[in-house]
Amino acid sequence: MQEITSVNNRLIKSIAKLDQKKYREESGYYLIEGFHLVEEALKAKEKYQYLLATPDAVSRLDQEYDEDKLVKINSAVAHHLSSTKNSQEIFMTVKINQPDHFDFTWGKWVLLDDLADPGNVGTIIRTADAAGFDGVVLSPRTVDLYNPKVQRAMQGSQFHLSLLKYPLASAIESFRAADIPVYASMLDREAKQLQDFDQVPQLALVIGNEAHGVSQDVAELSDEKLYIPIKGQAESLNAAVAAGIMIYYFS
Repeated sequence: MQEITSVNNRLIKSIAKLDQKKYREESGYYLIEGFHLVEEALKAKEKYQYLLATPDAVSRLDQEYDEDKLVKINSAVAHHLSSTKNSQEIFMTVKINQPDHFDFTWGKWVLLDDLADPGNVGTIIRTADAAGFDGVVLSPRTVDLYNPKVQRAMQGSQFHLSLLKYPLASAIESFRAADIPVYASMLDREAKQLQDFDQVPQLALVIGNEAHGVSQDVAELSDEKLYIPIKGQAESLNAAVAAGIMIYYFS
């Protein structure tokens, strides 16, 4: 265990940089903050490098942790590391775990096609977790999974299901080869309406970019195009809301 009280400490400076994608990729670690996320990581036995907390915060931690990885900090350092106004003064640097490939031969999945809003991405992942889905595939251009705003929106769901960045075309080919239907959500009144779909034991559900929808290439690879009827005068639904409706319909 070590103790750090200065924001100018070399280790604190390097950890503070983890709010940037470049440094997350270089180090292979990302930063989580708050009791809920830290305790969920410990429950899931995630690999981590450091647990940073004020003495008061660490005394309130319910899960067992590695004393050798504990770094005691003061409130000034906690404030410096925090991405929120009211820090809970506990942090963890968690190892990024991204497989090079995955065998898409089973389960219920959500595919995110170039989503840009971190809140939407985190909310969709949390919803997929709550509905009992098996995993979420993020296209290479979807917002970074380890973005602090995505982390807050996921609320620990990243530790409960499979998440990976992967080319959607390759994933869809694997799903179809395994006879898992792929449904692309479209803002197209000519597409098959949600209520006309039968329940299926396995599927891959594509959610498109907030502004442009599902890309043409991905739509063409899908088995069906799916439309949620709009009954009022709104032009469309928020991506996370639409995803939630479809995820629970097929759960």
